[in-house]
Formats: sequence, C-alpha cells, structure tokens
Amino acid sequence: MTVKKVGGNKLSQMFIFGADNLNKNVKMVDALNVFPVPDGDTGTNMNLTITSGVKEIKNITTDDASKVATSFSKGLLMGARGNSGVILSQLFRGFSKAIEGNSEIDTKLFAEAFEAGVGTAYKAVMKPVEGTILTVAKDAAKKATKAARKSDDMVEVMKQTLKEAKESLERTPDLLPVLKEVGVVDSGGQGLVTIYEGFLAVLEGKELPEVSSSGPSMDELVNAEHHKAQSHMKTEDIHYGYCTEFMVKFKSEKTKENPFSEEEFRNRLSEHGDSLLVVSDEDLVKVHIHTEKPGDMLTLAQTYGDLINIKIENMREQHTAILDNEDKPGSTKNVESQAAKKEFGIITVSMGSGIEELFKSLGATVVIAGGQTMNPSTEDIVKAIREANAEKLIILPNNGNIVMAAEQAATVVDEEVAVVKTKTVPQGISALLVFNPSSSLDDNQSAMTEAVKHVKSGQITFAVRDTNIDGVEIKENDFMGIFDGKIVTAKGTQKEAAEALLSEMINDKDEIVTIIFGEDVDEAEATALGDWIEGNFPDAEVEIHPGNQPIYSYIISVE
Repeated sequence: MTVKKVGGNKLSQMFIFGADNLNKNVKMVDALNVFPVPDGDTGTNMNLTITSGVKEIKNITTDDASKVATSFSKGLLMGARGNSGVILSQLFRGFSKAIEGNSEIDTKLFAEAFEAGVGTAYKAVMKPVEGTILTVAKDAAKKATKAARKSDDMVEVMKQTLKEAKESLERTPDLLPVLKEVGVVDSGGQGLVTIYEGFLAVLEGKELPEVSSSGPSMDELVNAEHHKAQSHMKTEDIHYGYCTEFMVKFKSEKTKENPFSEEEFRNRLSEHGDSLLVVSDEDLVKVHIHTEKPGDMLTLAQTYGDLINIKIENMREQHTAILDNEDKPGSTKNVESQAAKKEFGIITVSMGSGIEELFKSLGATVVIAGGQTMNPSTEDIVKAIREANAEKLIILPNNGNIVMAAEQAATVVDEEVAVVKTKTVPQGISALLVFNPSSSLDDNQSAMTEAVKHVKSGQITFAVRDTNIDGVEIKENDFMGIFDGKIVTAKGTQKEAAEALLSEMINDKDEIVTIIFGEDVDEAEATALGDWIEGNFPDAEVEIHPGNQPIYSYIISVE
C-alpha cells in the first residue's frame, strides 16, 4: 500500500489510533518508571494529555490537515499533565506549526513537522536530558528527514521513523545511567513509540488489537470530563439552572446534635436537583448538584459544619454564551460573576486535606488537589488562575513533574504569573512563609525562590519491587527514605525508615523539624516520632501536622 499524501481525515485517524494504542499500553509505560515507588504515572499523564487532544479533534469535521493538527495541539496543550505530557504537547505544537496552512501533508512536510516538534519540545525544557522521550523524538525525526529525501511514500517514511524510534528507545539506558541501573528503557520514549505505532497502522490500513477490557475505553476517557450536549438543547430546557459545588468540613459540635449520614444527606439533596454527587470521609463531604436553589443547599449542608470551596455557576448564562459563540476557540473566558480582582493570588498544589488546610492557613488563594500520580494539567492550573481572580499570581507546583505544566499555564493567560519552582511540599510551605504582599511580583518570586534553597525535604514511601538505587539495596514493600530527591535508606518499617532518614537530614545547625503524617499513619505514631526527634536532637523544635496525604507516610521539612 502506497500513500503519497495525507489529508485531515487521515491525520485525525492517525492521532486517534496513536492515542488508542497508548491507552492500551498505559500500565506497561507506567511500569517503566525508574524509581521503585508507586509514582508510575508517565503513561497515565501522556494518556490523559493525548486524550484531551483527541477530544478536540472529535469536535471538528474537516479534511484540512492543518486545522486538524491545530485542534489536536490545542487539546494537548490544555490537557497536558506532568513533564511527559507537557513534552508531548510541545512535540505536536511544533508539528502543527510546521504544517500550518497546508490541507495535505507529503513526506517532506511530514518529516519537517517531526523536526519542528522536536525543536519546540527542546526549547520548552530548561535542562534537556538525553535518554528520554526527547532523544527518541529527535532520533526518529532525523530518520524521517533522511527517509523523506529518498521516498515519497508516507508508509515507508513512517516505517523508518518508527523503526528508528524503537532503536533509539533501546539505546536510552546507555544515555541515562539510572535506566541501565534499574534495567528499563525510558518510559516517555516507550509512550511515544506506542503513539507512532498507531500512526503506522492507519497508513498501512491495519487495525490495532482490541483495547484491553481491564482499562477504560478511549470513548470513556474522552467523555469523562466533557460533553457537547449544549448544541442539542435550548436554554429554556435547562430545568435546574445552577451548577453548585461545595465542601463541608464537619464540626463535632454540629454532628453530635445532627449526626451525618451520607445516604440520608444524598436523599435530601436529590429532592432539589439532579446531576448529584456526594462523597464523604470522616472529615468532610464534597457535593456537586444542579439545582434551582443553591442557597437552600448550602443552608442544609451548614447544619453539619463549615462551608468551604463554594462554586456556583449559572448554567443558563453559560449555555447562552456558548450558543452565541462568545467563547472563541482557545478562550478561557469565565462566565461566572466578575468580582473585583485582588492584587495578588497564590496557587499551590497539595495532596491530602490536611496539607490543603495548612496551605490555606498560610495564605494560599487556591489549592489544587494533586501531586504524585495525580498531576494537574495545564487547563487545571489555568482554571485555578481564573478562580484566584487576581492581577498578579504566584504558582507553587510542589512537585518537579508539575513545574512545566505551571510554566505552560503562565504563558496562555493574560494575568502576570510567576512560577516558583518548588518541588516538594516543604519547599512550598517555606516559600509561602516569606511572601510579602507589599513587594512586587518579581521581588516575591526572588525571595520565595531563595527561601526554597534553605529547606531540606524528606519523604517516606514504600517500594513496589526489588532493586538497587544509588547503592541502596531495596526490597519489595520496604519503606524508603528520600532526602532531597535521592533515596538514602530502606527499612522494613515506617518507624525505622523515618528515624534513619531524620538522622541523615538533621545536623547541629538545624532549628525546626516539621513532620506531616499521611493517611496510613496514626497520630500516636507521629507523636512518638516527634518524641524520638526531641530525644536525639534536643536543640530542634518539632512541629507535627496531619496531612492525610496518600503515597507518602511522612513528609518532612528540616530548616
């Protein structure tokens, strides 16, 4: 089969097949992460990112390759999650720019688009690391250029591109020592290879194997967050006009007199609306409901505790705006009520309700739920910027895998945004403590960045397989101590691991040790650890906070 040129329909199918194949292989790509901790999210992040792109192209009907690529790129940009997702979005951002204005692609333009994507992706990464998805994309693009000089057959060029991508992937352990140490290839590169496999299948006229029943289908993922029902209904047909979301933080004095029952609460709310979601734990309840009387819903909820994170949207106004085409493609216009903007807003990322409360008590304007295994997307961060409603904003990602998405979000909004590249929760807390509303945005960014340098960060988590990292022998289910991103100890219990980690972290000059304990640690155990610190490091002041975070038994700050 020979294909000389590709139009929009064929290109759209290639993107969809690439996403479909990645979706099938998410678990495999996740499993290639080099550290033996439950943060295997490269495949997940790439999958969520490309799914956002597919959603966009499924909303358009055109055989113009340039328009399809632009739409796909837009979806990737707004859905980008984690470093791998951001890099993927940049690869296709450059790709779409290269074919701009061309309704069809031949082999030469195809190769040029791959090369342009690589250039854009490398520029997006401050310190590119070879042996990653970047290397695989670069090597494959070079091969595409060579192949395009010899052939005008898209099938042959894609075959050569994929072949080189696979060979480059196999070479990644030679470029990145940690990959060789653990015995894996780069996970992001593997994800890119699965996408290219989908591209080739379309050009060859072949079908991909059926999607595994163990995971969600592509349609389920595409429809998970968005739908296009607006165009099939009239504004006056909206029966319940207010999309109402809020959380209630339980107060013992109220629940003692009025015990909370999730089922009873759900039943009472269901009498006043639809699209109801009620999720609760021992500390709070989260509610989503479409209703005509949002005030009544809040009053009812208030009988159990304090209202937090309230958001009420007039869906009739939103629907009218959509039908009037007021929200142009790419626009992030907010149709909520427009309050006067504050001068400063601070957006931070947290994992766990306790950490969220801690950040808010220190002055955070908006706290995005996320962290390891749940990286917020560019779009999530843009929404937080809108919610903050401020002229100047500071973003604290608190995870190295979120920094690029934060920086990307800063480029697509009109507000002045500074990203302080915090990579841990302790760094985020230290940065917040030095924020000065009387200073300029640049001065605050400088001061907060400087504060980050003076805090030592530690985490306790568990290993999911046997391995050896940085000379530390690790067994499956060991508890590992991570000090400023490096594994320094592995022990059989949380207690042993925490004590060993703290012994590495604390010296005679340190004054404050902050312990944030996770959802798998009870308060008595955390208190005992605090007593151990005071007994072994009597000059250090100890602070203990419930974080309720997953993954990390303890998050530790030493200053």
